[in-house]
Formats: sequence, structure tokens, C-alpha cells
Amino acid sequence: MPFTRPAILLRIEELALLTATILLYRHLHFSWVLFAILFLAPDLFMLGYLLNTRVGAALYNLAHTLFIPLTLLAAALYLQHPTAEAVALIWIAHIAFDRLLGYGLKYPTHFKDTHLQRIA
Repeated sequence: MPFTRPAILLRIEELALLTATILLYRHLHFSWVLFAILFLAPDLFMLGYLLNTRVGAALYNLAHTLFIPLTLLAAALYLQHPTAEAVALIWIAHIAFDRLLGYGLKYPTHFKDTHLQRIA
């Protein structure tokens, strides 16, 4: 029964979020070229690991929490700024995709230590 397996429930939630953002992106007729270009952009924050694991984890987590893209989406909707709406949806889709694959927020101990699991 999946309701007693949090890892499965979290993956189902992330799949639902990923699907919803992609469907909304499609419904709003945003550019798929922009989607392809920006989809992996949040992973550039992994470059912080070149300095050390603490900085790397902090920057990675900054780019992989929903607070900033959800705030951007709300502001973009309020200000009627379609490009910012598209960027926010792409960002949210990236986060959902990462978490669907098991890549969670990072602990400062090691890149493979995440809030979802230890990545093999």
C-alpha cells in the first residue's frame, strides 16, 4: 500500500507537480525552445561545490526550493509578465523532475546526502 511508503507518495506528488506545470506551460502557449534552454539552468548552482560543500549545498538548495519560483510566478501573474511566468513554470518543473528522480535538497556534508535519500 503506497500510503505507508512516504518515498512513493513524494514521487507521486512530484510527478503530479511536473505534469501540472508542463500542462499549464503548454496551455499558455509558451516557447518550447525556451523550456529546453532553461530546464537544466538551476543545476548551474551546483558550481558552488567547486568552492566547498557548504557553499555548494547552500546555492543548490537556494535554486531547488519552491519558494523563489512560486514567488516569481505570483509576481509575474500579478504584473502580467508572460516571460517571467514561463521562467517560473520551467523552474518549478525542473525542481519537480529532480525530486521525482530522487534528487533532494542537499546537506552540507556531501553532495550525495539529500533530504530524500543518500544518492548511490
